[in-house]
Amino acid sequence: MSITQTIEIPANRRITLDVPPQIPMGKVVLTFTPVSIIPEMSAEQEIELINRNADRLNAEALDVLLYQDIDL
Repeated sequence: MSITQTIEIPANRRITLDVPPQIPMGKVVLTFTPVSIIPEMSAEQEIELINRNADRLNAEALDVLLYQDIDL
């Protein structure tokens, strides 16, 4: 499972992180990527990327639902 969120880093370089309950306790890897190095995508490119990763995205969503003990 991965969660992506774009935030503004303040001048003091301090952020507070509230972890959603879907994330299990234990070790995680945090990655910080400056937005300036991420190329802009058109809406068509975003849709194509989502379609290419649909199976993985669906599997991650199912994993979240199973972790929450939600009946499907």
